[in-house]
Amino acid sequence: MTMKKTLTLAGSDSSGGAGIQADLKTFQENGVYGMTALTSIVTMDPANGWSHGVFPIDVDTVEKQLNTILSVGIDAMKTGMLGSVDIIELGAKKIDEHKLNNIVIDPVMVCKGEDEVLQPENTDAMRELLVPRATVVTPNLFEAWQLAKTGPIKTIDDMKEAAAKIHDLGAKNVVIKGGKGLNHDKAVDLFYDGKDFTLLEKDKLDTTYNHGAGCTFAAAITANLAKGKSVHEAVSAAKEFVTAAIEHGWKLNQYVGPVMHGAYNQFVGSVKN
Repeated sequence: MTMKKTLTLAGSDSSGGAGIQADLKTFQENGVYGMTALTSIVTMDPANGWSHGVFPIDVDTVEKQLNTILSVGIDAMKTGMLGSVDIIELGAKKIDEHKLNNIVIDPVMVCKGEDEVLQPENTDAMRELLVPRATVVTPNLFEAWQLAKTGPIKTIDDMKEAAAKIHDLGAKNVVIKGGKGLNHDKAVDLFYDGKDFTLLEKDKLDTTYNHGAGCTFAAAITANLAKGKSVHEAVSAAKEFVTAAIEHGWKLNQYVGPVMHGAYNQFVGSVKN
């Protein structure tokens, strides 16, 4: 028996809902073998309103993790929280050195409020080094306008403008995650392949239990690319997978509710082939 192999270069969410924990659960549910290179460890303080602490891992240790994984070989990879320009540069270098294909860039940005990025130098590095190497890049609304240097995205036309600008940076395909963030009667994501815009629409789900949805969506795309699906097929299948995960999200504690990574296989059908 052989399995397709996937890499996630991302942070660890100690609560288990997002980050590499979400990626590994999603890889498993989609029938691929996941490997991890940790960039940081994120903790939550139960005595202080679940406030987050971020503990970076030094770049040399990250590189040794990548060397381990890439010696085995991978069929697809994704990035998540990267944390520093040095790690972003390392990721770009390894993609080139190993001539990696099927690259999913989830441009996670640590934000302060809704209109300020805490580490703008990281956003610049992602724009210059990772987006041009991406098979598909999967920003949310905030991340999309930061990458595109437009402004806050309010409409589907705004999404299209941002997607075109991100594609112009070198990404082969762009998926902007609108979700419930648009003034629209559906939960809308926008897929752009450089020629056509495709709206991926689902009914809005009345839930706040959606922790890890973005990581899960990007990881599902990665798994599907590893299995040989086209980018459009991979994105469409990932949309179905994450919609089921959000629909069956659950309360972890008084602060957070994660998506249910096994929901599609449990309640809808198998995505393992």
